[in-house]
Amino acid sequence: MARGPAPETMTSARSGAPRTLLLGMGNPYLCDDAVGIRLAGCLHLRVGEMEGLTYLEECSLGGLHILDLVAGYDRLVVLDSIRAGGPPGGWYRFDGRALRETMNLSSVHDTNLATALELGRRLGLKVPAEAEIHVFAVEVEDNLTFSERMSDALEAAFPAFADEIGSEVAALLRR
Repeated sequence: MARGPAPETMTSARSGAPRTLLLGMGNPYLCDDAVGIRLAGCLHLRVGEMEGLTYLEECSLGGLHILDLVAGYDRLVVLDSIRAGGPPGGWYRFDGRALRETMNLSSVHDTNLATALELGRRLGLKVPAEAEIHVFAVEVEDNLTFSERMSDALEAAFPAFADEIGSEVAALLRR
């Protein structure tokens, strides 16, 4: 669900505020994969409306479809899940320079965020620079089970990491 003004109607260029998209990634029906969506909704309540900021609380799209969402923005904040071997609820912050392009594509559905953005740049689309892409990824336990509820471990950890990530995102948005 998109919140806030559409990129083409924003007036942030006058004030110098960067156009920012806060993007909650995930699938609300795959247990812990919904964590990015839940975080985006939580941050929307915490941060509220800010000039130049658009919320897209729920994004299940991947591949080249992501270009339609991010084109026209100066800055991108991504909230998503990750399975890197840490405890559920642990989280990582990195920028677009840490993203890797897809090496071998078998279809356009395999296109990851880095590859889609690089293609957008090569096509002349205005997409955020690598340094202006901020990813907050939460370690999850189960992103394969069909469920509208996150795992017990992630539900228990949610208040703490949501507060921590919320503080980081709020500080980022103020600069």
